[in-house]
Amino acid sequence: MTTTRTLHLIPVSLGEAPASRWLPNDVQTLAGRLDTYIAENAKTARAFLKQVGTQRPLQDITIHTLAKNTSADQIRQWLKAVPEGGEIGLVSEAGCPAVADPGAQVAAVAHALGMRVAPWTGPSSILLALMASGLDGQRFAFHGYAPVDAGQRARQLKQWEAESQKQHQTQLLIETPYRNDAMFETLVQTLKGSTRLCVARSVTTEHEWIKTKTIAHWKSSPKPDLNRQPTLFLYLA
Repeated sequence: MTTTRTLHLIPVSLGEAPASRWLPNDVQTLAGRLDTYIAENAKTARAFLKQVGTQRPLQDITIHTLAKNTSADQIRQWLKAVPEGGEIGLVSEAGCPAVADPGAQVAAVAHALGMRVAPWTGPSSILLALMASGLDGQRFAFHGYAPVDAGQRARQLKQWEAESQKQHQTQLLIETPYRNDAMFETLVQTLKGSTRLCVARSVTTEHEWIKTKTIAHWKSSPKPDLNRQPTLFLYLA
C-alpha cells in the first residue's frame, strides 16, 4: 500500500456554464473532498468549490495563494506540509492548471519532492479551440500574448505567420478580453489573404462561437463580437 502524497491538477470552468457540462462527476467528487488547495485567487477558487460542492464547510478549506512572486521555497513548504498519504489540489483561474499557467511551477516542485502528480480531465481552451479549428493539430505552437504595441504586435504576427508557412504549424495566441477587437483587426490587416484564421470565443459556455475563415473572407464578413469575452486566435498560413 502506497502512502505517497498527491498533487491533484483539477480543471475549472472557462466561463459561465453548469459543472456537468465541463467536468466529469468523479472529478467533481474528488474536488469536493480535498481540504487544501493552491490557487491564483482564493475567491474564484471558492466559487469553483461552491459550484461543485464540498464535503466540509468552505471556511474550513485552506487555500494558498499562488502569486507571480511566489517562491519555489514557499511552494515547497505548502507541499511538504501535506501529510504522508495526503492530497492537495491545484486549480487555475480558468481551464487546466499548469498549461499556459503558473501552476506549472507547483507541478515541478511536486515532482522534485517525489510526489504523485495527477492530472484530471476538464476543459482546456487551447486544445478545444484547436480541435474545432480545422487547422493543423499535429504541429502547433501556443505563444500566449502578442506584444501590446501595435507596430511590434503586427511584426510578431507576421513572424509567426512565416514560421507557420515554413513548418505548416498552427499558431495559437490569446489576448486580454478588452483588447480582442484590436487583436482581431491587426490579424485581419496584417496576415496574408490566404492564411486561415480561427476565432474561438467563450469556449464551453452558452456564448461559445468558433469560426475559421481565410483572412480574405474575414475582411468581407461582419466583424465578430469579441469585446470582453475570453477568446483564442489560431492561424495557419
